[in-house]
This record gives sequence, structure tokens and C-alpha cells, in this order.
Amino acid sequence: MPKETRPVIVLMADDDEDDRLLAKDAFEECGSDIDLRSVEDGQELMDYLQGRNGFAERADYPLPGLILLDLNMPRKDGREALAEIKADPVLRRIPVVVFTTSKAEEDVLRSYDLGVSSFISKPLTYESLVRLVETLSSYWFEAVRLPDPEQSPA
Repeated sequence: MPKETRPVIVLMADDDEDDRLLAKDAFEECGSDIDLRSVEDGQELMDYLQGRNGFAERADYPLPGLILLDLNMPRKDGREALAEIKADPVLRRIPVVVFTTSKAEEDVLRSYDLGVSSFISKPLTYESLVRLVETLSSYWFEAVRLPDPEQSPA
């Protein structure tokens, strides 16, 4: 009997609604078995990840296999959220890909210092976004073995 596979949950934290919608369309166009979910800022990201403020039901809000993180967001920016994620013994295992408009070397260096898995500048065209999503999907969901986000740390 074939093993049942669940779609990989990708959680995108981005305050730009257009960027979230374009990413959703690009993932759908690529035909990836991805369940793309989104939050609007770093505070909402941490609420989702820590199961609080409306995100308590893990059956409805399971931990993601990958986080796409914008850096410049209101309330709590991506840098602050990244630092919190990497300081948490459970959350630190979730790969985080910074996905931002920033091209600043300082942001690249700081993101890697905080433990980001990859730093990607958002593409300028939808076609480029689709190609990027295809590459991300191929790498993160076919080539790489992701840890089970529900597995407790030892």
C-alpha cells in the first residue's frame, strides 16, 4: 500500500497582500503539492508558530515545513521574528527562507547570522516568480529532507 503523503505546509509572512496573492498563484501554477498559508506580519507569524491568539488549534494551524519571511513588516519585522524562531528549540528546526525586496548587504549578513537557510530577493516579474517557485519547490520539497515540524526536540 503506498504511503500517504500530506502536502508540505509553507507559511509566508508578508505584509503586502499583492505579494501573498502572487506567491499563491505561482505555487498553484507550478502544480506543487504545497499548502501555502500566510500571515501579515512578524507578530502574527509568531502567534501562528506558538499557537496563540486564534492559532491554538494545531489541527487547523499545523507547524509549517518551511517559512517564507519578508524582512520589512509592521509590528514585528522579519529580523525580530527570525531571531525568536531560531532561539526556540522546536521552531529553530523549521527552515526559513528570507523572501524580501531588500538587496542590502547588511540584511543578507544579519539574516545569515540569525540562522536563515536562504536569502532571496523578490523577482520583478510574475514569470520570474514562477521560475523561482519551481526552483524552491524542486529544492526544498524534492531534493531536501525536511524535519517533521511536529517532532519534539530531544
